[in-house]
Amino acid sequence: MRNIIYMDNGATTKVDKKVADKIITYMTEKYGNASSLHQKGQEAKIALEESRAIIAKSINARPSEIVFTSGGSESDNLAIKGVAYAHKKGHIITSVIEHPAVLETVKELKNEGFDISLIKVDSEGFVDIEELKNEIRKDTILVSIMHANNEIGTIQDIEEIGKICKENKIIFHTDAVQSYTKFPLDVRKINIDLISLNGHKIHGPKGIGALYIKEGTKIKRLIDGGKHENKLRAGTENIPGIVGFAEAVKIADFGHIRHMQKLKDKLIDSLLKIENTRLNGPKEKRLCNNVNISFKYVEGEAIGGYLDAEGICSSTGSACSSKSLEPSHVLMALGMKEEDAHGSLRLTISRFTTEEEVDIVLEKIPKIIEKLRRMSPFK
Repeated sequence: MRNIIYMDNGATTKVDKKVADKIITYMTEKYGNASSLHQKGQEAKIALEESRAIIAKSINARPSEIVFTSGGSESDNLAIKGVAYAHKKGHIITSVIEHPAVLETVKELKNEGFDISLIKVDSEGFVDIEELKNEIRKDTILVSIMHANNEIGTIQDIEEIGKICKENKIIFHTDAVQSYTKFPLDVRKINIDLISLNGHKIHGPKGIGALYIKEGTKIKRLIDGGKHENKLRAGTENIPGIVGFAEAVKIADFGHIRHMQKLKDKLIDSLLKIENTRLNGPKEKRLCNNVNISFKYVEGEAIGGYLDAEGICSSTGSACSSKSLEPSHVLMALGMKEEDAHGSLRLTISRFTTEEEVDIVLEKIPKIIEKLRRMSPFK
């Protein structure tokens, strides 16, 4: 059986073996309920709080400011709906290129009577800061702008956005699911009130995430029941997932970022040598592992199919919308034509990706593009 080259790490990542081993231990040996008072329960409680401290330290937060969730989507929902319901009414600002977990949430809140403003972006996916300033009103309660885009890798200036929110006494939330451990985050230096985090994008398990909630932030819980997670998220904590998440955070380091940056740059520079191609998103201020290229006269789905036949895993955009036949809302927001948006390919690498794998991908893609263009009715 041939080796699979996995370049869809923006969708999910391989679980590190050290992480998997830790998870198994807390499923088969240290399996107590952290709310139980006996020794098995207290063993789990210690692991829970040690993990909370690891996540908190990674963003320079207090452990009491970390609430564990089932993943990035729940964290986004808790942040946005939690603030909205705590205020009962008001105005929320977000951007047109947010993850569906944000866009669908504000859409639902709009149906419930909240006012929503969607900020435009430029041709590289950067939020229009002046438009953001102009949209702020006396009743604005929340700004939610993602740190790094999952499709095109654009890293927003959340420090500047945080300053604007602080000056106007507005709660600021950022979805950092894609950027976490790949870009420094320090909540004591940057004005951020809420940060969504996730385990399975960083070689941790699926089904676990966290929400940083700055002390004093007005927020209402969405899941009623017990007094778990500082009374903000009822339900027995997923201890195996939580310790696995924390272990993945411990393993991450800046050496991995440099490795991914080098391979990402090699992919971009080489793929742009193919005629009639375009880099989607910026060259600089981009996630260290994200490559998104549009190829004229071909369909991204067809490229992905041919790559899959060669044992190479890729995507045409977000995993959450990959079954949709509609062009990417992110690429359309950049001002692209619909046919060009359909010709996009996303390659997202990880610290496990090797230069040899990149070389194989760079050997295969030009041949696939040439073949598809020969068959294309658009050229």
